Amino acid sequence: MFHCVSRCVRRAFLCGEDSYTGRSFEHRRQWVEDRLRDIGEIFAVSIWGFAVMSNHLHVVVQTLPEVASAWSDLEVADRWVRLFPRPDQAPELRAAVLSGHADRIAVLRGRLADLSWFMRALSEPIARRANKEDICKGRFWEGRFKCQALLDDTAVVAAMAYVDLNPVRAGICDTLEASRHTSARQRLSEIEAEPASAGHALAPVLGIRGLSVLRMTQAEYLGLVDFSGRQIRADKRGAIVGPAPVVIARLGTSSASWTRQVMAVGSGFGRAIGAVDSLIEKARAMGQCWLRGIGTARELAKVTG
Repeated sequence: MFHCVSRCVRRAFLCGEDSYTGRSFEHRRQWVEDRLRDIGEIFAVSIWGFAVMSNHLHVVVQTLPEVASAWSDLEVADRWVRLFPRPDQAPELRAAVLSGHADRIAVLRGRLADLSWFMRALSEPIARRANKEDICKGRFWEGRFKCQALLDDTAVVAAMAYVDLNPVRAGICDTLEASRHTSARQRLSEIEAEPASAGHALAPVLGIRGLSVLRMTQAEYLGLVDFSGRQIRADKRGAIVGPAPVVIARLGTSSASWTRQVMAVGSGFGRAIGAVDSLIEKARAMGQCWLRGIGTARELAKVTG
């Protein structure tokens, strides 16, 4: 499980209103959301959260190599052809020929469950489309996306809440209901269309679904995000009003610790987010003596205790 962030070069505008030029790039938010939906149906991934901001985007994604390993050679080839179509070749014929090359299929199978390839497939078409619209060339995204490994369920939910609250914290909207192009808005839309889904277990919003869920319902998660948003200082933009949730204790934390954990996703942790023991184990696996965020995790444990 990972929290990934891609930023535009020089933090230029991807979407929204550019106050300097007066141009609107708001339509590009839908480009990103549509692309997420498309590649979520191709890669062996589950997308748990996303938010498309003015000059960056967030994705909480789970890679599923065990799913890719179960695909037939032809299915791997078909997915790759869909990901990188060629207008001069029939997709069915190209997939059939490609499926006959075992060594190549083995490489592609790995790529279809690889985080870097997923982020590449998400970012590159948006960059080409935006550069064509702007009549320019060159980099659109920073050279490398930021990535944080999420080591336990609490870290996953905290990252999801942090991502869903980005438009509120930025003052783009005042409520989750008013947010657009976020996973929270998609969950709310699903509940509006099918009220019974509010009681369903918390699951991915895009990509492969049905393999795993988290220990709360959709409604409990949205209530938790609502609560987290209301903990923003009163003098900040984008405060949310509404009732407090009852699910925090189930995560093994306290209200004060939970709020700090959500806010620490952006600055308190480095390459991984999790409890102290998980971070120490992760550092050891990486051949390091220390990992940024262990001190933050210890402080959060003290608040919870």
